[in-house]
Order: sequence, then C-alpha cells, then structure tokens
Amino acid sequence: MCGRTSLFAPAPDLADRFDVAVPDTYRPRYNIAPTESVEVITGDDPDSIQRFHWGLRPSWADAGEGGHINARAETVAEKPAFADAWESRPCLVLSSGFYEWKDVERGGKRPYRVYREGDVAFAMAGVHERWEPDDGGDPLDTVTILTTEPNDLIEPLHHRMAVVLPADEEDQWLTGGPEERADLCRPYPDDDLDAYPISTAVNDPSNDSPGIIEPDETEQSGLGEFV
Repeated sequence: MCGRTSLFAPAPDLADRFDVAVPDTYRPRYNIAPTESVEVITGDDPDSIQRFHWGLRPSWADAGEGGHINARAETVAEKPAFADAWESRPCLVLSSGFYEWKDVERGGKRPYRVYREGDVAFAMAGVHERWEPDDGGDPLDTVTILTTEPNDLIEPLHHRMAVVLPADEEDQWLTGGPEERADLCRPYPDDDLDAYPISTAVNDPSNDSPGIIEPDETEQSGLGEFV
C-alpha cells in the first residue's frame, strides 16, 4: 500500500519535470500523511498542479470520514466507492518518495524510504472525486492512490505497492480510457527504484524536515540482501 509520502522537489524542477504551472502555495514536505493534501495533476487540468485531500470520499460519505487512501487496481472498477472516479477522473499523485514499514524481529517495524534515483519526482496513479457536504458547505476534492502486487524490491516491506507510472506513461494515464489505464496498473520495475532504512522519526507526521530522509546508519542501507 502507500500510507505515507513526500514531495520536496523545488518548484522550478517540478514545473520542468511535469511541464505544469506550480502554485505559489507549494512548499516542500517530507512527511505527508493520509487526510493531508497531496499535489496532483488531473486529466481535466493537465497543465497545473492542484492539491487534493488524500482520502477519497464517495458522495455518500459522512463529513467525519477521512476517506480511502488506497484502492486496489484489480477491483477499483467494481467497488462503488471508486467506480465513477475510475471511469473518468484519473490523476497523477506526485511524489519524491514514499515510505513503507518492514517487520523486523526486534524493535517492531522498520521504516524505509522508496524513491527513484535521478528523478526529482515521479507520479503514482490516482483517481479523484469531488465530495460535497449535505449542509451546503464547501466541496472537497479528494484522491486515492492505486495499488498493485509488489515488485521484488517492495515485497519484503509490504504485500502491496503503489502503482508507480513510468514517465512515458503518465500522459497515457491521464488521457486513456479505463481499459488503457488498467493495462498500466502493474508492478513498477524494481531495478528503477531503490530503498533504504530511515529513522522512526517518520512515524510521527508532525516531524517534517529534511532529516526525515536521512539514512539510518544503525541499519544496513538498501534492500540488496532481499532481492
């Protein structure tokens, strides 16, 4: 799954990487948790970055619900909560790297940062939904990240992984129909991603600083021994 992410590329680099306008409100963040906002590019507005609530709320959801942070790619078209969004509202969820936690024999779970070396940011596959409260209040644009089977890099960390899109398939995700997008929901090549252990400071979402992504020297850096 994907339950914590980051986006800290400088605004000019994001603009160049995705050929979009970056809003003045953008700021780098190293520890983005569910129910916070995430930067997205939608098929309806592919020339700009927007910020949506991370946690898709279907129209019938209660105001207090955080929403669905992930949707399984294998069943997204069938689930009532996602079916409408899947049909016509794809988006890219931008990331500088996401975090997963590995079960270890001692000390509970060990956090790892998963990233793509040499790229200022990458895109995860998402779908979005506008939720409107019954009391007539302001609508909320919400988003979920699709997940698929893990590749060899992620499998030791979690039994699911975010659908990470190759750069040359990002436009296809935004413009293609449901069948085209379904073909893109596959494990990302593990030789184009890397991972290393980080401090448990990431466990607290209020910790949001560059120190979050520093390797934890008390644990072997990388997952080479598992793949």
